[in-house]
Amino acid sequence: MFDGLSGKLQGILRGLRAKGRLSEQEVAAACREIRLALLEADVNFRVVRDFVNRVSEKAIGQEVMDSLTPGQQVVKIVHEELTSLLGSTASELDLEGEAPVVLMVGLQGGGKTTTAAKLARHLKAKGMRPLLAATDLKRAAAVEQLRVVGEQVGVPVFEGEGEEALAVALGAAAKAREEGLGPAIIDTAGRTHVDEELMAELAAMKEAVSPREVLRVLDAMTGQDAVNVAGEFDRAVGVTGVVLTKLDGDARGGAALSVRAVTGRPIKFAGVGEKLDALEVFHPDRMASRILGMGDVATLVEQAEAALDDNEAKELERRLREKRFDLNDFLRELQRLGKMGSLEHLMGLIPGLQALRRQGPLEVDPKRVARMTAIMQSMTPGERERPDIIDGSRRKRIAGGSGTSRQDVNLVLKQFRQMRAMLEQFAEAEEQGRTPKGMGLPRLRL
Repeated sequence: MFDGLSGKLQGILRGLRAKGRLSEQEVAAACREIRLALLEADVNFRVVRDFVNRVSEKAIGQEVMDSLTPGQQVVKIVHEELTSLLGSTASELDLEGEAPVVLMVGLQGGGKTTTAAKLARHLKAKGMRPLLAATDLKRAAAVEQLRVVGEQVGVPVFEGEGEEALAVALGAAAKAREEGLGPAIIDTAGRTHVDEELMAELAAMKEAVSPREVLRVLDAMTGQDAVNVAGEFDRAVGVTGVVLTKLDGDARGGAALSVRAVTGRPIKFAGVGEKLDALEVFHPDRMASRILGMGDVATLVEQAEAALDDNEAKELERRLREKRFDLNDFLRELQRLGKMGSLEHLMGLIPGLQALRRQGPLEVDPKRVARMTAIMQSMTPGERERPDIIDGSRRKRIAGGSGTSRQDVNLVLKQFRQMRAMLEQFAEAEEQGRTPKGMGLPRLRL
């Protein structure tokens, strides 16, 4: 996410941090580099101009120039201006009232249908009872696609038989009111490009169902074209917010950094992966921190809490204190890690790891995690409970059953022993009210 832009901005700011004092010429040179980096990232040129002017004006102020750490002050200014550019604060959905309606609008290929299901899953997890509605009746298999993803997230899908899109939308809104559901999330039709017929259909649907939210689903990887089209949707149907999709695959970041300033509409959610749980509330300050390599610990903690059940956590703690941590526990922790998203995404949330990634490849390989999982699943329950009984012949059988080698099995067992020893030491230290000295984390080759 934003790898190209992030690397350049961090390099520029790293050079400023290293200086004890800053001259106006040095600040001006850094601002020129920031301007170039943003333009290369496909950020709207007017947005770049205004952003750099604000940074330059604040950075050469007397308070910064006379500071003991002017480089740090400039970094702070850039972070603040990035946060402001992205919208300053998170924007909540307006879902007040009985059976509110959410219209999902956008062009074909932007991820509208999948995003509708992701949003339904997100709201269901908050205790709501969303209803999905399939009104994209012209694209082949669009209704079937929504039905499939709806089943995967456990949300009902309203379908009309032989009806027009407007009638389906009205039927979905009525069903939501009658059955106490809400919101009704309507997946609308798209086109490969904006045309009058599409806009007229969306405008008529908006007037008929009076949605609380009209969310423009925008593919972040299409850059400035997507931002320009977002403005056309806004003029036609009055967009209330933007959902950026495929943000995890966007190395430049132009759309994300431009859309708020160009359209005046807040980014409410970001799609950060293909899985149906890969939707995040968009926090401008957190995203600015990610771009500048400061990580996003708040989001990491939220995702960890969502993946960790309180009862499971207490049981794991009890097993550690009793020194009963086994391969079943190890397997569960790997699977829980998978629920939190891709390893690449998680790495981007940890402060400092982006810089390390640019220095050389980190040992993060999703295929290795899959192999480790396959190896443990090829063991018998008794072997996972008592790893010490796994001798040479058992290792050969496990390797054959998992499609791996005996060396791979040996590596999993070695890493399990390292992890168990480390966790048991921490558990003992916590009981005794001390922190273990000289204990380094084992290198887990994922």
